[in-house]
Parts: sequence; C-alpha cells; structure tokens
Amino acid sequence: MHTTSSGPSGGQEAARAVLDKAAHENFPVAPFFLPRAWRTDLMAIYGYARLVDDIGDGDLPPGGADARLLGLDPERADDPLAMLDAFEADLRRVFDGAGGARGVSAAPRHPLLRALRPTVRRHRLAPEPFLGLIEANRQDQRVRRYATYEELLAYCELSANPVGRLVLGVTGTTSPERVRRSDAICTALQIIEHLQDVAEDLRRDRVYLPAEDMRRFGVTEADLAAPSAGAPVRALIAHEAARAETLLNEGAPLVGSVHGRLKWLLAGFVAGGRAALRAVAAAGYDVLPGPPRPAKLSLLREAGATLRREG
Repeated sequence: MHTTSSGPSGGQEAARAVLDKAAHENFPVAPFFLPRAWRTDLMAIYGYARLVDDIGDGDLPPGGADARLLGLDPERADDPLAMLDAFEADLRRVFDGAGGARGVSAAPRHPLLRALRPTVRRHRLAPEPFLGLIEANRQDQRVRRYATYEELLAYCELSANPVGRLVLGVTGTTSPERVRRSDAICTALQIIEHLQDVAEDLRRDRVYLPAEDMRRFGVTEADLAAPSAGAPVRALIAHEAARAETLLNEGAPLVGSVHGRLKWLLAGFVAGGRAALRAVAAAGYDVLPGPPRPAKLSLLREAGATLRREG
C-alpha cells in the first residue's frame, strides 16, 4: 500500500526532521548525562517549541506534510497564521482529559504533540507556556519591528521564557525565585540568537534590534543589509550583547540553586549563551556575514567555568 506523507511514515519523518535540529542549538537540549525520563520529556518539549518556530518562520519542509497532519489543505502550509491556529487546536487535544476529569479525548494529530501528551500528564504541566510560544509566533506575523528594549523584553516573555519554565516543571524545581532567574537566562538566550541572526531576520523582514538603539548608534536598516558591519553596527551589537550578558549573570545563580545532574544541564544553558557571546565578540561584533557560532570546546570550557562560579 502506498503511504502518503500524512500517514505514519510521513508523520514520523516530519517529527524527526524537527528533532534533528536540536544538535544545532547554542545550548544542550537533552544531554546524555540526564536521566532517560528527563531526556524524553525535554525532547518532547523541544520538538513542540521547534515546530512552533518553524511554522512561524515558514521553515517547514516542502510538500505540506505538517499541514496534512494538522488536518489542513497542504496548500495552506505557507499560511503561518492558519497553521498556528490548527496547531493550537491540536495542542488543545493534548490537554483535553489530561487530568482525567473529562474522560478520554481524541489523540493529537501531529506526532510531536502525541509525544508531548505523556510529558504534560506526568508533570501536570499547564497549557499557558505552550500557548505563549504560539502567541509569540503569531506576533511575528504582525510585528516586524520593536521600538524599545522594553517591547523586545515583552516579546521574549512569550517567545523564550516559557521554555525555561517548562524545564523547571519537568524537573520538579519550580519556585518564584527560580522562575525569575530562568526568565533572565531565557531572555538572554533569545537576544543572543537575534544578534547572531540579524542578517537572516532582515531577509524575513524582521528586525529585533530596538529602533531607539538603532537611532542612538546611527544605524539604518540599509546598514544591516550590508555584506559586513561598519563601526556603528558593531557598536550597536556590542551594546546589545552587553545587555544579554547582564541578563545571563542575573540568571546564573539558578545553577547553584539546584543539585545533581540538573545543575549540569542549567550550567550548559548559561554556558551556551556565554560561548555564543564570546563568538560574537571574536567576530568583532560583525554578525552580518553569517551567524558566529561557538566551537564545542568553547562551550565545554564555559560550562566548567560556570559550574566553578555558581556551583
């Protein structure tokens, strides 16, 4: 029998294409040293977050497999808002009956959401962080520029901070102080990613550098479209990198507030951000030719330094 791209084989291929991107992140997603149950749950959350971003960025594989999985006409695969609406409807199936009070409900359509359902149930995760990630990607369709740093922080509250809160939920370590520290780390990581991807974002007609800062440093969008950065752009990137480093330092005590292998994981998140900042600095803050990426050895060194400082 011929298997369509919306069948079991096609669905698993679509899910694997998303999960394979974990190897290219600035930070470890679910490293080998964690308990297997944690790795499974963290990869389920990563798969969800990565797919939401791919929908919002228009980075889904061609062919419309994900649209079919969500019950949409494949021709609508290029409509991010329609895809996000369908994805949110499928997310609701993850939570329908999750507590047992509403009985058995229909299984989610997308394999990444089917994989997420046991994680949600095991840890009694709330829907709000997942919905925040969807809303961030809806915002990406409507908002292409940010006037102030405060506006950018509000965006990060939706686009990045939910992930850290979910990590705390999976590991059973949530507390108000840890959430505050986690938010600082996640916002920093989001800003760093924006700095690495200035040229790519501009090609998508998005600018995540606050307009007030661009004016302060005398930077125009034409400057961001150049093959390499001039002095004003480099000064602007250095300024935003310093802000991200301040946030990382604010969040870093989270590492010392936990124990065991979770400490190593959180040190990896902080180290990933610091190593990426070092790579940006090593490039002379010229991020326009392509994203400066840290070497694995740099990441390991930063992880060791973070553990020594915060452990």
